[in-house]
Amino acid sequence: MLPWLAYGHISPYLELAKKLSKRDFYVYFCSTSINLSSIRKKLAVDDHDAIQLIEFQLTSQTELPPHHHTTKGLPPHLIPDLIKALGMSGPNVINILNTVNPDLIIYDVFQLWVPAFAASLQIPAVHFQVVGALSTAAVYRFKVDSSIPVPCSRIFLDDTNIRKSPDYDSSSGENSGIVDLTFGTAIQSSDIILIKSSREFDEKNIEYYSLLMDKKIVPTGPLVQVNTCVAVHTENEKDDIMDWLSKKEESSTVYVSFGSECYLSEPRIRELAHGLELSNVNFIWVISFPEGDEEMCNTSIEDVLPEGFLDRVKDRGVIVSWAPQERILGHGGLGGFVSHCGWGSVVEAMSYGVPIIAMPAQYEQPLHAMFVEEVGVGVEVLKDESGEFRRDEIAKAIKKVVVEKNGEGVRKKAREMGKAIKKRGEEEVECVVEELTKLCKKYQKVAAGQGKEWS
Repeated sequence: MLPWLAYGHISPYLELAKKLSKRDFYVYFCSTSINLSSIRKKLAVDDHDAIQLIEFQLTSQTELPPHHHTTKGLPPHLIPDLIKALGMSGPNVINILNTVNPDLIIYDVFQLWVPAFAASLQIPAVHFQVVGALSTAAVYRFKVDSSIPVPCSRIFLDDTNIRKSPDYDSSSGENSGIVDLTFGTAIQSSDIILIKSSREFDEKNIEYYSLLMDKKIVPTGPLVQVNTCVAVHTENEKDDIMDWLSKKEESSTVYVSFGSECYLSEPRIRELAHGLELSNVNFIWVISFPEGDEEMCNTSIEDVLPEGFLDRVKDRGVIVSWAPQERILGHGGLGGFVSHCGWGSVVEAMSYGVPIIAMPAQYEQPLHAMFVEEVGVGVEVLKDESGEFRRDEIAKAIKKVVVEKNGEGVRKKAREMGKAIKKRGEEEVECVVEELTKLCKKYQKVAAGQGKEWS
């Protein structure tokens, strides 16, 4: 397994590795030292019997120091440098592949050299895409100018948000190369593409994406983590938050988090604070600052909040730098999730049956926010003419999702979705195993003449 060097990618790859390892697959999980150190404690004792962590070095020709061999804490303008460094490090990874001699490679974005090398070994290379089918298909149809009818969805029928977003403009700018790399990586996948999604909520987008790519798209299911902690935190810290939540009424509290690599500016933090205050709803709010940001390194949470805010909300609000997200989402006291709509957060909320208050920030997140509304499991906060979220609209959306009568449909749909995903259980993972096994046996026949046998 070769995930991209971002925790939002490494985590679902690791969860899939755990699922496969319990079904007679032996997994070599490859990444840089700093990423492996963050996930090593997430492996149970029995996981080590079938999952081996293997470190690879990024090329020394780049100027990125080892602590920047990950997207976590990496200044955004250095992302292209990290992509370049990974591309230049192909020979280092190939040396590992030659050593372990795998029967199958599961790879991520920005690794165009992987399918070509796998072909030289006569083994399959399967792309595992950790974002949903919607955002990729929405952009890809511009690339191919396809005549295939789009799904009957307002997201596709009104593509204003797609066209105006610089993150999806593949015709110019530095993102042009990133978009091309993304699709180039996926299109070379052997016969199938794995995708972190479920037919339970993503059926029509999966089918459309399959038509565009002319490949079978195989959903892995949500791959919800058992533990999302990536830093060292004590049990007391976890217990303090959960004890506080347990004292609140059922479905009365919102969890506010923008993921591990999305940071709000100070003005947006203050506007969100005012919105939470106006909503009069209980909240747990995770506020974190980018690592390595000299301007923010000496900033405390109190410094970025409105004056007197903490005193005014002390009985109904908790602000922390980290929280046990999966435990909070699974708690009966939670009534909503204020989210940036990263795909991992969207899928996790749906898996726990928690309605979403969508505040998308960047990249494919605006499309996911539209998806959340279309599926009926959340409400998107309206922006003003300048594209900013305002306190009154934030409060309005929170109150609708958590307390008001006109939000009961969203709450009910979210609960039903969570039950349906849980009921499906491991079914989709079993389909993944079946497809990967079938693919390996197909390649085994090709390689049989050279004495290679699949175990």
